[in-house]
Amino acid sequence: MSRVLSDVDRQKIDTNDDTQFYESARFVTHADDAFMARLTTLYESEIMPGDRVFDAMSSWVSFLPDVPLECVVGHGLNEAELEANDCLDEYFLQDFNSDRTLPLEENSFDVVCCALSVQYLQYPGDVFSEFGRILTSDGSAIVSFTNRMFPTKAIRAWQTRSMDERAALVEEYFTAGGFGETDRIVAQPGTDPFYSVIGRQPPE
Repeated sequence: MSRVLSDVDRQKIDTNDDTQFYESARFVTHADDAFMARLTTLYESEIMPGDRVFDAMSSWVSFLPDVPLECVVGHGLNEAELEANDCLDEYFLQDFNSDRTLPLEENSFDVVCCALSVQYLQYPGDVFSEFGRILTSDGSAIVSFTNRMFPTKAIRAWQTRSMDERAALVEEYFTAGGFGETDRIVAQPGTDPFYSVIGRQPPE
């Protein structure tokens, strides 16, 4: 697997364990209403009825469309937030910066969602490789973000880049994870800029 970030790139201001930072629940959305509506619209175009969805680095909301899904498995670092998320059928806690192996079966999901959290990954190549492992052969991963962040926890590589450069960085994450083509979506639906990169599994 190619090395996406250098040791300097992955540095954070707050070097304490991430589980300490996320110990307290934060029932906020980290984006404006227009961003959230745009994200749900994007999900509506990518997630089909009956799909199996993994919501990585999730919280108390998932922004998923109102369509019947086979299952939605969530992941995060705060149990109170995940427990409050009505979209999730089940969830688990895991710090991706210390344990990057997902406790999920190969080819078990159709879509992976990761909203407003990718800026905190210190080892994105490993994590995106796991996203690819759990996806079906025609599956996709949707990574969306805006310009908001917890500045002490976002990696240096993210903080020092423009929004377009951040999108290019996420595209590198997908390449490192073994994905095929990527699609980049950029919009300004409201005050917050909307960026999304969709990675698709290469054909068998």
